[in-house]
Amino acid sequence: MRIDVFTIFPEMVAGFFGQSLLGKAQDRGLLDLRAHDLRAHTSDPHRTVDDAPFGGGAGMVLMAEPVFAAGEAADPPRPLFLLSPGGRRFDQEVAEELATGGGFSLLCGRYEGVDDRVREHLCDGELSLGDFVLNGGEVAAFAIVEAVARLVPGVMGNAVSGVDESFSSGLLEYPQYTRPAEFRGWEVPAVLRSGDHGKVARWRRAQALARTLRDRPDLLDRAGGLSSDDRQLLAEHGFASNGAVD
Repeated sequence: MRIDVFTIFPEMVAGFFGQSLLGKAQDRGLLDLRAHDLRAHTSDPHRTVDDAPFGGGAGMVLMAEPVFAAGEAADPPRPLFLLSPGGRRFDQEVAEELATGGGFSLLCGRYEGVDDRVREHLCDGELSLGDFVLNGGEVAAFAIVEAVARLVPGVMGNAVSGVDESFSSGLLEYPQYTRPAEFRGWEVPAVLRSGDHGKVARWRRAQALARTLRDRPDLLDRAGGLSSDDRQLLAEHGFASNGAVD
Protein backbone atom coordinates (compact mmCIF):
# COMPACT_ATOMS: atom_id res chain seq x y z
CA MET A 1 0.00 0.00 0.00
CA ARG A 2 1.25 3.47 -0.90
CA ILE A 3 0.31 6.47 1.25
CA ASP A 4 1.48 10.00 0.40
CA VAL A 5 1.37 12.95 2.81
CA PHE A 6 1.77 16.57 1.68
CA THR A 7 3.11 18.87 4.38
CA ILE A 8 5.38 21.82 5.18
CA PHE A 9 7.11 19.58 7.76
CA PRO A 10 8.36 16.60 5.71
CA GLU A 11 11.10 15.73 8.21
CA MET A 12 8.52 15.38 10.98
CA VAL A 13 6.34 13.12 8.85
CA ALA A 14 9.24 11.04 7.52
CA GLY A 15 10.53 10.57 11.06
CA PHE A 16 7.18 9.19 12.19
CA PHE A 17 7.02 6.90 9.16
CA GLY A 18 10.38 5.39 10.07
CA GLN A 19 9.38 4.26 13.56
CA SER A 20 7.90 1.07 15.04
CA LEU A 21 5.56 -1.05 12.90
CA LEU A 22 5.46 1.51 10.09
CA GLY A 23 9.23 1.46 9.67
CA LYS A 24 9.37 -2.34 9.82
CA ALA A 25 6.52 -2.67 7.32
CA GLN A 26 8.36 -0.43 4.88
CA ASP A 27 11.55 -2.46 5.27
CA ARG A 28 9.53 -5.58 4.40
CA GLY A 29 7.94 -3.95 1.36
CA LEU A 30 4.41 -3.95 2.77
CA LEU A 31 4.05 -0.16 2.88
CA ASP A 32 5.31 2.67 0.69
CA LEU A 33 5.00 5.85 2.78
CA ARG A 34 6.04 9.16 1.20
CA ALA A 35 6.29 12.67 2.63
CA HIS A 36 6.18 15.56 0.15
CA ASP A 37 7.47 19.03 0.99
CA LEU A 38 5.06 21.73 -0.19
CA ARG A 39 7.88 24.29 0.04
CA ALA A 40 9.85 22.39 -2.61
CA HIS A 41 7.26 23.54 -5.14
CA THR A 42 7.35 27.29 -4.50
CA SER A 43 8.66 29.82 -7.01
CA ASP A 44 10.21 32.51 -4.78
CA PRO A 45 13.52 32.64 -2.86
CA HIS A 46 11.72 32.57 0.50
CA ARG A 47 9.82 29.36 -0.37
CA THR A 48 6.53 31.02 0.53
CA VAL A 49 3.52 28.72 0.84
CA ASP A 50 1.01 31.09 2.47
CA ASP A 51 -0.52 34.51 1.89
CA ALA A 52 -3.11 36.85 3.41
CA PRO A 53 -6.75 35.98 2.66
CA PHE A 54 -8.77 37.99 0.17
CA GLY A 55 -11.41 40.01 2.00
CA GLY A 56 -9.23 40.46 5.05
CA GLY A 57 -9.16 38.60 8.32
CA ALA A 58 -6.64 37.22 10.77
CA GLY A 59 -4.01 34.67 9.86
CA MET A 60 -2.64 33.32 6.62
CA VAL A 61 -3.91 30.79 4.07
CA LEU A 62 -2.03 28.05 2.22
CA MET A 63 -1.71 29.10 -1.42
CA ALA A 64 -3.11 27.01 -4.24
CA GLU A 65 -0.04 27.14 -6.50
CA PRO A 66 2.48 25.16 -4.41
CA VAL A 67 -0.14 22.63 -3.34
CA PHE A 68 -1.23 21.94 -6.92
CA ALA A 69 2.40 21.80 -8.08
CA ALA A 70 3.31 19.31 -5.35
CA GLY A 71 0.32 17.11 -6.09
CA GLU A 72 0.85 17.10 -9.83
CA ALA A 73 4.56 16.35 -9.49
CA ALA A 74 4.00 13.44 -7.13
CA ASP A 75 1.09 11.86 -9.01
CA PRO A 76 -0.13 10.50 -5.65
CA PRO A 77 -2.45 7.56 -5.07
CA ARG A 78 -6.10 8.51 -4.97
CA PRO A 79 -8.25 9.44 -3.17
CA LEU A 80 -6.46 12.56 -1.97
CA PHE A 81 -8.03 13.85 1.26
CA LEU A 82 -7.76 17.31 2.74
CA LEU A 83 -7.49 17.06 6.53
CA SER A 84 -10.14 19.51 7.65
CA PRO A 85 -12.63 20.01 10.52
CA GLY A 86 -15.41 19.92 7.93
CA GLY A 87 -14.51 16.49 6.64
CA ARG A 88 -16.03 13.07 7.16
CA ARG A 89 -15.38 11.86 10.69
CA PHE A 90 -12.53 9.36 10.61
CA ASP A 91 -13.31 6.15 12.51
CA GLN A 92 -12.57 2.44 12.35
CA GLU A 93 -15.06 1.95 9.53
CA VAL A 94 -13.25 4.53 7.39
CA ALA A 95 -9.91 2.95 8.29
CA GLU A 96 -11.16 -0.43 7.10
CA GLU A 97 -12.45 1.09 3.86
CA LEU A 98 -9.09 2.70 3.12
CA ALA A 99 -7.20 -0.47 4.05
CA THR A 100 -8.95 -2.39 1.27
CA GLY A 101 -7.63 -0.06 -1.44
CA GLY A 102 -4.21 0.24 -2.99
CA GLY A 103 -3.44 3.54 -1.29
CA PHE A 104 -4.51 7.11 -0.63
CA SER A 105 -3.04 10.55 0.09
CA LEU A 106 -3.41 13.23 2.75
CA LEU A 107 -2.95 16.99 2.54
CA CYS A 108 -2.01 18.62 5.85
CA GLY A 109 -3.50 22.05 6.24
CA ARG A 110 -1.78 24.84 8.20
CA TYR A 111 -2.42 28.41 9.27
CA GLU A 112 -6.04 29.57 8.84
CA GLY A 113 -6.80 27.00 6.15
CA VAL A 114 -6.18 26.16 2.50
CA ASP A 115 -7.18 28.09 -0.62
CA ASP A 116 -10.60 26.60 -1.37
CA ARG A 117 -9.66 25.88 -4.98
CA VAL A 118 -7.45 23.11 -3.60
CA ARG A 119 -10.40 21.54 -1.80
CA GLU A 120 -12.70 21.96 -4.79
CA HIS A 121 -10.46 21.04 -7.71
CA LEU A 122 -7.52 18.95 -6.41
CA CYS A 123 -8.78 16.93 -3.46
CA ASP A 124 -11.27 14.07 -3.66
CA GLY A 125 -12.73 14.58 -0.20
CA GLU A 126 -12.04 15.67 3.37
CA LEU A 127 -11.35 13.80 6.60
CA SER A 128 -11.55 14.99 10.21
CA LEU A 129 -10.42 13.41 13.47
CA GLY A 130 -13.13 15.18 15.43
CA ASP A 131 -14.62 18.45 16.56
CA PHE A 132 -11.46 20.16 17.77
CA VAL A 133 -8.76 22.34 16.22
CA LEU A 134 -5.10 21.44 15.72
CA ASN A 135 -2.27 23.71 14.57
CA GLY A 136 -1.97 21.62 11.42
CA GLY A 137 -2.89 18.35 9.82
CA GLU A 138 0.27 16.41 10.62
CA VAL A 139 -0.96 14.90 13.90
CA ALA A 140 -4.20 13.89 12.20
CA ALA A 141 -2.21 12.35 9.34
CA PHE A 142 -0.17 10.29 11.81
CA ALA A 143 -3.34 8.90 13.40
CA ILE A 144 -4.95 8.05 10.07
CA VAL A 145 -1.86 6.43 8.56
CA GLU A 146 -1.28 4.27 11.63
CA ALA A 147 -4.94 3.25 11.94
CA VAL A 148 -5.05 2.17 8.29
CA ALA A 149 -1.57 0.71 7.96
CA ARG A 150 -2.02 -1.70 10.87
CA LEU A 151 -4.94 -3.28 8.96
CA VAL A 152 -2.81 -4.04 5.90
CA PRO A 153 -2.14 -7.81 5.84
CA GLY A 154 1.22 -8.66 7.35
CA VAL A 155 1.93 -5.30 8.99
CA MET A 156 0.97 -6.43 12.51
CA GLY A 157 2.33 -9.96 12.16
CA ASN A 158 -0.64 -11.57 13.90
CA ALA A 159 -3.60 -11.18 11.54
CA VAL A 160 -6.09 -11.58 14.40
CA SER A 161 -4.69 -8.57 16.26
CA GLY A 162 -6.30 -6.08 13.91
CA VAL A 163 -9.69 -7.77 14.04
CA ASP A 164 -10.33 -8.65 17.66
CA GLU A 165 -10.12 -5.19 19.24
CA SER A 166 -12.11 -2.05 20.01
CA PHE A 167 -14.52 -0.82 17.31
CA SER A 168 -13.78 -3.66 14.86
CA SER A 169 -16.84 -5.53 16.17
CA GLY A 170 -18.81 -2.39 16.98
CA LEU A 171 -17.92 -2.81 20.67
CA LEU A 172 -15.15 -1.66 22.95
CA GLU A 173 -12.56 -4.34 23.57
CA TYR A 174 -12.84 -6.70 26.53
CA PRO A 175 -10.26 -6.47 29.40
CA GLN A 176 -6.85 -7.99 28.75
CA TYR A 177 -4.42 -9.52 31.26
CA THR A 178 -0.95 -11.05 31.23
CA ARG A 179 1.48 -12.57 33.75
CA PRO A 180 1.65 -12.69 36.71
CA ALA A 181 -1.73 -14.22 37.52
CA GLU A 182 -1.74 -12.36 40.85
CA PHE A 183 -0.39 -8.82 41.27
CA ARG A 184 -0.68 -6.89 44.53
CA GLY A 185 -3.64 -8.98 45.51
CA TRP A 186 -5.49 -8.49 42.20
CA GLU A 187 -6.04 -11.77 40.36
CA VAL A 188 -6.64 -12.49 36.71
CA PRO A 189 -10.22 -13.81 36.26
CA ALA A 190 -10.25 -17.58 36.69
CA VAL A 191 -12.06 -18.17 33.40
CA LEU A 192 -9.08 -16.82 31.46
CA ARG A 193 -6.86 -19.44 33.11
CA SER A 194 -9.35 -22.27 32.66
CA GLY A 195 -8.27 -23.38 29.19
CA ASP A 196 -11.94 -23.55 28.14
CA HIS A 197 -11.93 -21.49 24.93
CA GLY A 198 -15.71 -21.50 24.65
CA LYS A 199 -16.13 -20.04 28.14
CA VAL A 200 -13.37 -17.52 27.48
CA ALA A 201 -15.09 -16.35 24.30
CA ARG A 202 -18.43 -15.89 26.07
CA TRP A 203 -16.79 -14.07 29.00
CA ARG A 204 -15.00 -11.72 26.61
CA ARG A 205 -18.19 -11.00 24.69
CA ALA A 206 -20.04 -10.25 27.92
CA GLN A 207 -17.25 -7.98 29.14
CA ALA A 208 -17.14 -6.11 25.82
CA LEU A 209 -20.91 -5.61 25.90
CA ALA A 210 -20.85 -4.40 29.50
CA ARG A 211 -17.95 -2.01 28.91
CA THR A 212 -19.60 -0.59 25.79
CA LEU A 213 -22.94 -0.14 27.58
CA ARG A 214 -21.21 1.67 30.40
CA ASP A 215 -18.74 3.85 28.47
CA ARG A 216 -20.02 4.15 24.88
CA PRO A 217 -23.73 3.24 24.69
CA ASP A 218 -23.96 5.24 21.46
CA LEU A 219 -22.07 2.45 19.69
CA LEU A 220 -24.76 -0.06 20.61
CA ASP A 221 -27.55 2.38 19.74
CA ARG A 222 -26.00 2.76 16.31
CA ALA A 223 -26.01 -1.02 15.88
CA GLY A 224 -29.68 -1.32 16.84
CA GLY A 225 -29.31 -2.06 20.55
CA LEU A 226 -28.90 -5.30 22.47
CA SER A 227 -30.21 -8.56 21.11
CA SER A 228 -32.02 -11.04 23.35
CA ASP A 229 -28.91 -13.25 23.26
CA ASP A 230 -26.79 -10.31 24.37
CA ARG A 231 -29.10 -9.62 27.30
CA GLN A 232 -29.00 -13.26 28.32
CA LEU A 233 -25.21 -13.32 28.08
CA LEU A 234 -24.94 -10.21 30.25
CA ALA A 235 -27.24 -11.72 32.87
CA GLU A 236 -25.22 -14.95 32.92
CA HIS A 237 -22.10 -12.98 33.78
CA GLY A 238 -23.67 -10.82 36.45
CA PHE A 239 -24.35 -7.66 34.47
CA ALA A 240 -27.58 -5.69 34.23
CA SER A 241 -28.81 -4.65 30.79
CA ASN A 242 -27.21 -1.22 31.32
CA GLY A 243 -23.77 -2.74 31.85
CA ALA A 244 -23.71 -2.31 35.62
CA VAL A 245 -22.85 -5.23 37.87
CA ASP A 246 -26.02 -6.77 39.35
